This record gives sequence, structure tokens and C-alpha cells, in this order.
Amino acid sequence: MSPIAPPLARRLEGLQSSAIRDLLKLTARADIISLAGGLPDAELMPRDRIARAAAAALEGRSRLQYTESPGWGPLREVLAAREAQRLGREVPIDEVFVTHGSQQALSLLSEVLLDPGSLVVVEDPAYVGALQVFRAAGARIEAIPLDAEGMRLDALRDLLARGERPAVVHTVSNFHNPGGVTLSAARRRELAELAGTYGFWVIEDDPYGELWFDRPAPDPVATYSPNVIRLSSVSKILAPALRVGWMVAPPRVCRAVELLKQGADLCGSALTQQIAADLLTDTEWLTGHIDAVRTAYGTRAKALVAAVRDRFGERVRTSDAAGGMFVWVDFTDGTDTNALLPTALDAGVAYVPGSAFAVATDYSHSARLCFTTSDTAVLEQAVDRLARAHTLG
Repeated sequence: MSPIAPPLARRLEGLQSSAIRDLLKLTARADIISLAGGLPDAELMPRDRIARAAAAALEGRSRLQYTESPGWGPLREVLAAREAQRLGREVPIDEVFVTHGSQQALSLLSEVLLDPGSLVVVEDPAYVGALQVFRAAGARIEAIPLDAEGMRLDALRDLLARGERPAVVHTVSNFHNPGGVTLSAARRRELAELAGTYGFWVIEDDPYGELWFDRPAPDPVATYSPNVIRLSSVSKILAPALRVGWMVAPPRVCRAVELLKQGADLCGSALTQQIAADLLTDTEWLTGHIDAVRTAYGTRAKALVAAVRDRFGERVRTSDAAGGMFVWVDFTDGTDTNALLPTALDAGVAYVPGSAFAVATDYSHSARLCFTTSDTAVLEQAVDRLARAHTLG
């Protein structure tokens, strides 16, 4: 008699692997220029400075021990000071919680803030990692479209006027992934006001805020309301391998997250948290390092956008990359980016079809392009290959 296979939890029904992660398996070939991955450039990561910080941390054995669930105290103090500068107010340490990357913060918050069936408002196109988290939580998801100024708050007001009451509104406020746009200052204030009026949480997901090219992004949404929870990490400015993210939230939210984190992984790594604190407090070095990353990414972003507009002309609309890591392209000639992808891969270039980020709109004529991991000459070659594939397609 064959053994009976035990079941998996019902919450897994309908969940799918990230199309982006799946695509990365196809783009590992050396002959493909990938515009698909959302990866920072490893060549710009400060390996030698991280090595020195690691050596300093390892001088004492205490960093090999467990640490507090909310994070290593000195790192939380560093983060509180950094966030206080951004928010223009004192940030007490009990409002800072360190997580295993900001994605873990998003996952833990979904358990703290959402019941099955709770309404979550996301941007459309949406950050895939947020969609995975909210779907796993059993949330009901409504999508609000983006325009050049970020989330369209007229559409959010319409939703609220229909009597919908979200538990959470999620926004990638700065240099949106995948849309490449930034929420305007006026809309940030209005979103904060709506959160206070209607009593919902805003999760301000901000991994890209320091990667501005020409001018800094507006003040965070969290500047204007205690109903806003800010997420960020060192992954984009230092290195993803450190796995140091954080949230700034009211103490009652942090306490609730702590209970869940204790059940998930007890605590983060005291070693990598000390390394991160060392780098974040070396302000002169850090300023120069981030400036170098901004310069490199800004040059690449402008080269990619210029090449796309030059090769495709009126057949596309593309966002102006003012920061972050991505450019969003809409084909105006009816090109189906899912259908084009196999031809593009044969031509030696990869991108992410817009449908991977779709919620209410299919975005079958759109694509996300990442400019961070190639120099300008390679990016121009990638666009040439895409143009050839488009002609063949």
C-alpha cells in the first residue's frame, strides 16, 4: 500500500513563484545581456570596506552570539539617528526594528496588520514582492494606477468614496519598482491625510530613496502621519548579502512584529548588523560611496533611456529615470512583450514583461528594464538587440 501524502496548507493555493526570479534562470547564459534582474551592481559594492568592518566585528566573540529580536542595540541607535534626519523629528529607538532585509519586514507586517480578507491597496503596476506577501496573507487586493507623479490619489479617493476601507495602502514612494516614478510631495501629504481621516496604515516601502540622480526625493510620507510605517534596507546602497533591513513604526506595531519574529527566526545576525553599523557611521566614506553609486547609475539610466528613445522613437513611451534602478517602457504600437520575449532571448537580451507586475491591468504592451549591472556601451548594445528582436517579432 502506498503511503498517503500529507497535504500542504490551503494558503498556498493560487500562489505562484515570482516570474522575475524564474526569468533569472533563463538569463544566466553568458551570451545574454540581462535588463531583467533587479540587482545592484556587485562591482560597486564596497567589498574591501565590508571586509575591514567584518574583521573589526570578529575581534570580539560577542558578535557571534544571538542578539535582541528587534535588532542589535547600537545599530538601532544609528538607524534612529538616520531616520530622524529624514523625518525631521526625533525617532525613539523603540520605533526602530531591524529585520532580515526589508522584505521580512513586509512579511511580518502582513501578519500583524492583516486578517484574511482584509483589503490592501497596491499600486498598479505593483512590486512583485508585496503582491506575494499580501496574497499569502489572504488579503483582498485593489490596485490604484500610477501616473508620472506616482499613485493616483483621485482613484484612491474614489475607492474610499465607494465605502471601501483598506487596512493597508502600500506604496514604493521613491523611484518606483517597476514604474520608475516618484510620488509627488503634494500626494505624499494627501496620502498621509487620507490615512488619518479613514484610519488605515500606509506602508512606505523605500529601498531606493538614497539612489537619486539629479535631486533628492521629497520628504517621506511618514513625515506627515503616525499612520505611516517606513521600510528600508542597506541592500541597494551597500550589499544585499548583509540582509539588514528595518522599519520605523509606532511602538505597538514594533512589539507585535517582535512576537512574530521570535517565532520566525528568533533574531537577526549580530555580526552583519555590526558590520552595517560600522559602515553607516563612517559618514565621510559612506557619502563618497553613495555618491559614486549614484553617479554610475545615473549615467547608465540616462544612456538606457536615450538608447530606447533613439531606437524606437514614437513606438514607445518610457519613464525618465530620476533615481533607483528601473525604467518602465510602454509600447504604443501594440507590441506584446510576452510574445516578444523568446525572440529577444534568441537575440541575446532579456527584460521583464509588464504582465509580471500586473494587478488590474495586464500590461501586455509594457516592460521593465534594469540599468544597474551594465555599463553604457553594453546597455546600448542591449537596446540594439531588443530593436532587432522587435523588427523580427
